[in-house]
Amino acid sequence: MSEKRRLGEIGSERGDPLLARGRSSRSNEAGRFERLQTEVFDDGWSGSEDDEPSRVETTVTAEKAKTIITRNESPDLGFDRSVNPYRGCEHGCIYCFARPSHAHLGLSPGLDFETKLFYKPNTAALLRAELSKPGYVPARIQLGANTDCYQPIEKKLRITREIIEVLSEFKHPLGITTKSHLVTRDIDLLAPLAAQGLAVVVISVTTFDRRLARDMEPRASTPERRLDAIRELSQAGIPVIVNVSPIIPGLTDHEIERIVERAAGAGARHAHYSVLRLSHELKDLFKEWLAGARPDRADRVMSLVRQTRGGKENDPRFRLRMVGEGPVADIMIDRFRAARRRFGLDGKAAPLRTDLFKVPPKTGDQLSLL
Repeated sequence: MSEKRRLGEIGSERGDPLLARGRSSRSNEAGRFERLQTEVFDDGWSGSEDDEPSRVETTVTAEKAKTIITRNESPDLGFDRSVNPYRGCEHGCIYCFARPSHAHLGLSPGLDFETKLFYKPNTAALLRAELSKPGYVPARIQLGANTDCYQPIEKKLRITREIIEVLSEFKHPLGITTKSHLVTRDIDLLAPLAAQGLAVVVISVTTFDRRLARDMEPRASTPERRLDAIRELSQAGIPVIVNVSPIIPGLTDHEIERIVERAAGAGARHAHYSVLRLSHELKDLFKEWLAGARPDRADRVMSLVRQTRGGKENDPRFRLRMVGEGPVADIMIDRFRAARRRFGLDGKAAPLRTDLFKVPPKTGDQLSLL
C-alpha cells in the first residue's frame, strides 16, 4: 500500500507527476507505519504540461529531546555513538539512507524528508550534562552520522557549532561527516582540536558531474565546493577522509579513480567508500527518480544494483550492507582499493585520543590547589 499523497497536502499545485523545484523526490508517499493512504489524481484543474515545477517551502520545527547521544553496536561503523541535531535534510540527496527514518515521525521519506525539518534547540545543554555524568567513558562522537549536521539550516541555527564548542571544553574526540562546505566555518574550533588529536572530518563525494549532482543531491554543496572544503580543512591541519559514497553502479562507478585522485590532490589523508543501499521506502523513491532523471540508464543501473545484492534490491546484513557482494561489487571495490593505493590514501587513520578528556569545573566549583 504505497500510494502517493494528494499533492495539495505538500503545497504543490501541480498534478501527477510531482516535480518540485530544487528537490530530488518525485513523490511524497506515506511511510511504512501509516494506516491511511491517499492517492494522487489529475482532476483537470492542475494546469498545462508546460507549467514550471512548483516550489515547496521548507518548514523547520523545534523538538525538545530528552537525551542526545545515540548509541549503536553496528560492526559496520567506526564509532559507537553519535549526536544528530537535525531530523530530515534539505540537501535532498535521493540516495540518502536516512530517508526511511522520517517514517517514524509519521511523515514521508520522500518530499517530507527534504522539506519538513526538525531541530533540537537543547542539544548543547543535553550534551554537556551527559558528558558530565559520573562514570562516562569517552570515545569518538560522530556528527552527521544520520542527516547532515551542516545542512543549510545550520547556517542560521548554529547547533553543530555549539556541539563542537562543548566537545572542545571537555577535550572530547570528534568525527564529522558532511557534504557541505559550511564545515569550513568552524575551522577556528576544529583546528585546535585536530592539533590535539581530537578531530577528523569526512567529506562525502559522489560525483564530479555537476548536472548529475544537481539532480541527485540538489541542495548540497557542489562537488567543486566539497573539494575546496577538503583543501581548506587540510591546510588548517585538520585530517580529512574522502568518502566515495555511495558508489552507484552504472551511474557513478566510472568516477571512482577521479574522485580519489582529486581528493588526494586537495589534501585528503585517507579514503573510504560505500555502495548504494536501498532500504525500506528508499527503493521506490530511488527507482522513481532514476526513471524520471536518467530513463536511458534506469534498467541498467537497477540490474547492476541487484547484482551487488544477491538478486535483491537491498541486503540489510551487517558487513555486507555497506559494500555488497558478487562480481560487480568486487570489481568496484578492487578499483577503489587500487586507486587508494596509487594516490597514497590507503594508510590507516590514527585513532582519536581519549586520554585528554576532562569534565570542566562548573561555575562556583572549588578549584584544586594542585
